[in-house]
Amino acid sequence: MSGITRITQVATVGIRVTDQQKAAEFYVGELGFEVRRDVPFGGGRWIEVAPAGAATTLALVPEGVPVGVRLATRDAEADHADLRARGVDADAELVRTGPGVPPMFTVRDPDGNGLILVESS
Repeated sequence: MSGITRITQVATVGIRVTDQQKAAEFYVGELGFEVRRDVPFGGGRWIEVAPAGAATTLALVPEGVPVGVRLATRDAEADHADLRARGVDADAELVRTGPGVPPMFTVRDPDGNGLILVESS
């Protein structure tokens, strides 16, 4: 699959927040967003919010977790191998953090912007 990835959509944009609960209350209570995901993650929580019907979510990211754009891919392992083989600046290894967390990796564009490819189910 030279030059083609399995990316299906811009899934999530991670934004830095100092207090996830307070941020979630703002987005839900003040902007009318809905909570799409609120699950344990790395000793904390992974919270995603979005306007009703929106395909792309905002991840309310605490300190220590990368912010930025997360792209959904059907096959993170295959995209990782293909992009690395073509010389694209991508993480050396696919990240697998544990049960229930999909495989992912970061690729960098020519300006150094990181895009996180996350396998979607």
